[in-house]
Amino acid sequence: METHSENFNLRCYRLIEQVPPGKICTYADVAHALGSKAYRAVGNAMANNPHPVTTPCHRVVKSNGEIGNYAFGTEAKKTLLEQEGIVIKDNMVEDFEKVRHRF
Repeated sequence: METHSENFNLRCYRLIEQVPPGKICTYADVAHALGSKAYRAVGNAMANNPHPVTTPCHRVVKSNGEIGNYAFGTEAKKTLLEQEGIVIKDNMVEDFEKVRHRF
């Protein structure tokens, strides 16, 4: 039987699979798209993502444009984002609004 948090996590994962390469969204964007304000729960879901590359949690960043944490470390997240064309400077997404995906 699936718990409430497992169901929430799965809903998060399905949603972030819609974020294309070269785009990012925020933890709050995901929460709001799910009809919630639980952005910390979204962060928790990303931290527990069982498939962190195929389910692209590296494309979820903080609302201030900071890249945030990643299961394989901040440098790995930065590298993945840069490989997708996102410019990172001092762990911040450059042109944040321009590369932000809206649900």
